[in-house]
Parts: sequence; C-alpha cells; structure tokens
Amino acid sequence: MPEETVPTAEGDLLWEPSEELLRTSRLTGYRDWLKSARALQFTTYPELWEWSTSEPGAFWESIWEFFSVRSHTPFQVPLGDRSMPGARWFEGSTLNYAEHALKSAEPGPDSVLAVSELGEHSRLSGSELRRQVAAVAAHLRESGVGVGDRVAAYLPNITEALVGFLATASIGAVWSSCSPDFGEQAVLDRFRQIEPIVLLAVDGYRYGGREFDRRQVVRRLREGLPSVTEVIEVPYLFPNGANFIAGSSRWESVVARNTRLQFEAVPFDHPLWVLYSSGTTGLPKAIVHSHGGILLEHLKALALHADLGSGSRFFWFTTTGWMMWNYLVGGLLVGATVILYDGSPNHPGPDRLWRLIEELRITHFGTSAGHIAASMQAGLRPRRDLDLRCLRFLGSTGSPLSPAGFDWVYRDVKQDLWLSSLSGGTDLCTAFLLGSPWLPVRSGVIQCRGLGARVEAFDPSGGALIDEVGELVITEPMPSMPIYFWGDRDGSRYQESYFATYPGVWRHGDWIKIRADGGAVIYGRSDSTINRHGVRMGTSEIYRALEAMPEILDCLAVDIPRAPQGSFMPLFVVLAPDVALDPALIAAIRMRIRDTVSPRHVPDLVMAVSEIPKTLSGKKLEVPVKRILQGMSPSDVVSLEAVQNPQALEQFRRLAEEWRALQPGSAPASS
Repeated sequence: MPEETVPTAEGDLLWEPSEELLRTSRLTGYRDWLKSARALQFTTYPELWEWSTSEPGAFWESIWEFFSVRSHTPFQVPLGDRSMPGARWFEGSTLNYAEHALKSAEPGPDSVLAVSELGEHSRLSGSELRRQVAAVAAHLRESGVGVGDRVAAYLPNITEALVGFLATASIGAVWSSCSPDFGEQAVLDRFRQIEPIVLLAVDGYRYGGREFDRRQVVRRLREGLPSVTEVIEVPYLFPNGANFIAGSSRWESVVARNTRLQFEAVPFDHPLWVLYSSGTTGLPKAIVHSHGGILLEHLKALALHADLGSGSRFFWFTTTGWMMWNYLVGGLLVGATVILYDGSPNHPGPDRLWRLIEELRITHFGTSAGHIAASMQAGLRPRRDLDLRCLRFLGSTGSPLSPAGFDWVYRDVKQDLWLSSLSGGTDLCTAFLLGSPWLPVRSGVIQCRGLGARVEAFDPSGGALIDEVGELVITEPMPSMPIYFWGDRDGSRYQESYFATYPGVWRHGDWIKIRADGGAVIYGRSDSTINRHGVRMGTSEIYRALEAMPEILDCLAVDIPRAPQGSFMPLFVVLAPDVALDPALIAAIRMRIRDTVSPRHVPDLVMAVSEIPKTLSGKKLEVPVKRILQGMSPSDVVSLEAVQNPQALEQFRRLAEEWRALQPGSAPASS
C-alpha cells in the first residue's frame, strides 16, 4: 500500500500471499494429503470449502486423520446423525484434549511464555508444563475430583490458569474460568450453575498500573459456592502472604510434587469446559463444549486457517473470561509457543502490546478491532518505531474491523502482512469466518468462510443471498457446536437460542453479506438493527464510517420506535480530548454518514457522552441502551455485573428521564 493516506473502500485489494506461503502453508500440505490419501483434488479455496461443507462427515474424518488424532477406542462413523441440534460425531471414540495439547507442546524452553504489564517474563518448557500438569491433576484426584466434576478458576491470564485447565481436562473433569476483574455477583451467577468442587483463586491482579486486592471477594465466593470443598490459592500480589482461605492449599505446594502424567480417555462428546454468554439479561447461558469437538475445530482453525505450527509464536490479547483465551490455549495443539499477557493493553503506554511483538518475536499477533481502532486514534506507528520483521500474521476479532482499520494496519504496522479479520463467538468457541493463506486480503472483508462451516446469509423466508445482507446462519452441523447448556434439562433454551427462527438451521444473530468472491462482511447484531424508512442497516456500518474521524474515539447508535410511525435515531459519541461537539462537527458527522452509509441513516440527534457502556468482553450494549432510553430501568435490562463500566449506563437513564419530562412529540429534539 502506498505511503500516502488514500482511504480504501470495502473490497479494495491490500495484500496477496507470496509464492512461498502458497507453497509451504499447512493448508497446502492438507490439500496435497487429500490428493494422495483420498484421491481428492482441489485447486481453489472455494472448491475445497464446497466439498468440506457438502460432505461434513468425510471432511471432519479427514481432519482426524491428517492431524493423527489419537483415540483409545475406534469410532463407528464420523457423523452418525446430521441433524441440528443433535448431530452425533465420532460415536465410540474415546480421547482426551489435554493428551493432544501436551503431546504437541513445544519441547524446547519456550512452550509457554507469560508476560505482564510490568514487563515480567516467565516461561515453561514442554517438560515443565507436563510436570506441573501431572502434579495438579494428582492433587485434584486426591481432592475428590472425578470424571465430569467441575473445577472453577478465578484467575488472570497467567501460566497457573493454563496448567490448571490442562490438569482438569487430563482427568476428565470440566473446566470453567472467570477473570478476576469480574465482580462477585457475575462470578456467582456463572459458577453457581455448574456447582464446582474445586476453586482455583488468585489473591489479586494488576491493571493499568494499579493493584486490586481480591482476597475478600474470594472469601465471599467461597461462602457463596457451597459445592466447593477445596480452594487452591494462587499468590500473585502477595506471594509471601499467609493463606486467606482457611484450610486452602497453596499453588506452590500443589505443583512441587513429581508424579506420572496420566490421561482419562473420555467419549468424543464428553464436556471439556463451560463458557458463558455475556449475561446482559438474566443468568448467562452456560455453554458446554466437548473434548473431541474443540480438538478437531481448533486443529483445523489454527493450523489450516492461521498457518500455526512448530516455530510459531502465538499471542492473543484476552482474559480468562473470554473465549479467545480458550482459542489461544489451542495453540499448544499445533505445536506453537503460546504467549500469555496479563494486564492493560495501554500501560505503561498505548503501544504496550505492539512492543511485545519485538520483545518476544511474535509471529502471530491477535487483538481486538477496538484495540486497533484505539491504536489508530492514538497515532501509533509500530512500523516506524519497532522491529516487526518476525510478524507474519495479525488477527482481529471482537467486532467488525472497518476499512479504516485495515488501512492503518497496512500503512502503519506492516505492508507485507497477512491481516486476518475473524468472526465467530463463544457459542462455538471458534471463528467460522476467518483467514486463508491462499486468498488475498481486501479492505473491510473477512477472507472466507471456514472449512466445514456452511455459513450463509438468509432472507426472512430462508433463501440464501449473495452480495446482499441477510441473517447469518449455519446450515450444516459443526463438531464444536455446544453439546448442551448446563442445567437446560430438556434442551428448550438451546433450541430457542439458535433454532427457533429457521428450524434445523443455526441462526447466529448477526447481519452478514456473503460476497460473490467468497469473502464476508459482518454488519452487527441483527437484534440491534436500525430500520430507517424501510431500509435496514447494521450498526457497524455507521461505526465504520465514523471510525476514521480523529475527533471521535467511540460511538453508539440506537433506533427507537416512535409513534405514530417511524423511529428516532440518536447517535452518541465519545470525543477525543479537547474536541467540542460544535455545529461544525455535528455537520461533519452527518455528512460522513450520508456519504458513506446512506442518507436514510443520518442520525436525528448527535450527542456527546463520557463513555459507551460495554460488556466485560468489550461489546457495545446497544439493545440495553435502547431499552433504557425507552424508559426501562438499567437493572431490568442488563445484569450490571456483566457490564465493564456500569456507571456509563447512568447517563442514559438520566437522559431518558429528561426526555420523558418533555411534551410528547417534542422530545428529543433533532440536532
């Protein structure tokens, strides 16, 4: 891309894979294996994708064989029942996720690297990782944890969390974790559902240069979880402090022993972990994934779609409360060095994460679209300031990455770089829209639909759309789809969540456009659609338009029905320092939306706010804000414990009161 800042439009070509990548990628190795082992020949990605989604049983069996999945007993057929929900995968097989992760763990000194915002580094070799996993597994067994029992963790993104998870999985128990920045009630809302026997808990954490003592919170968690019979304390802020839970065990004593590593062979669909939906209303869904389903999906996604393998150094900015932590841990399955980071992405400066690339020689760097936007707004130029020759792959997820974000990466990070925008979710613990080493990168476009992921855009009657925006659906089963929700005895909540709109078809809840070239664009959640004068629009299109404006740091748009007809659309913006929302800026915002989105989606009101309320995983709370502005109480529309910054909701509650005080029809006034 040339040095001058010429904005690109959606679909503009930014990068193409080199001949070397086309020749040496693991996807090419898989294609060649299909030809020699299965007599199947494919020359293009769309051909390979079509086969993988038309013959899901044959495709996933090929993944099993290509990656030499070890089963302690043979399976009968790869896919015995193709219906959704209820697909039956590899019945008869018994395996263990941890066995594969530790088998493939990098044998050298750097199987796992961990770093904090203070710059502290720690590392685990493959042998030390296995030794610690064996020790913790033995302790769990002695504590009465058996196959199917739950182990809960209140831990930051540190090596102890990774070791604890692998130890739990190795004995066939079920893992679940929350980050220590979760509030007490948010943790209880999650862990009470699964009734854990053991709780791993940290004494505190650091973020943004501050220390947060969590010992009292952990004491209350212990009291609020009567099923817990054992607490393992992980000292972090107070390494020399006394035990803060009576009768608890200390991590250093648990891992001190030497014992033989053993793996419990469990059925393919045995629970591996429990993840949680954001829980913005009511109890969060406790989503259960299987050993076999996650194993196959992460082998495929990480090796074939990200070209991860031995010699790769894999980083993703995440906490233990977001599914990307589970995705990051999967790097062990493909032999990559996994790099953990605990702390703020902006401390001691906004370039903290980018500097890690140079410091740790990261080859595969993952972050959020929000972090990329913040880096752009901060005027960072990693390409100028850092040595990024090691970096080959940059992943972005969490929300749609705008063309402006794509432009910034190729202008200010690196020109010869594979930028992979991803979309998927906690529900499947993967990205089903992601990258391919065979395909070009185009501005604002996700490269492809994942192998084995029959993603389509549906119209309201269930017809497939190309080059038109529709509901994101998945029409064939995938092995990492949830096996069930914990406590959903009759499966009704699961059915209602995904299959109520199109029977037998997974509806994900996003707006998507499948391009004729196979790429995809996500336009935001379908439950927060803006419908203006009969034209529906995803909110992300508006956010994309405004992201390139240096005056705006963040924004949120909602569409509020207003009698007798039509709707009212306010736009809330967070302004850069020393920027005022004067008539000139309002006019510029409206013109930007008019020119790049549509005249029908120009907001009726532009208003400055101090911050945008978001979930703990960083997603904008569009629907709760809309309901608050319609007069509902914040506590009735969102679980405040699930909100990253609950104080941000107060400004919308006050605004709703002001609007109600005005005469009907006169409020709110347009800007």
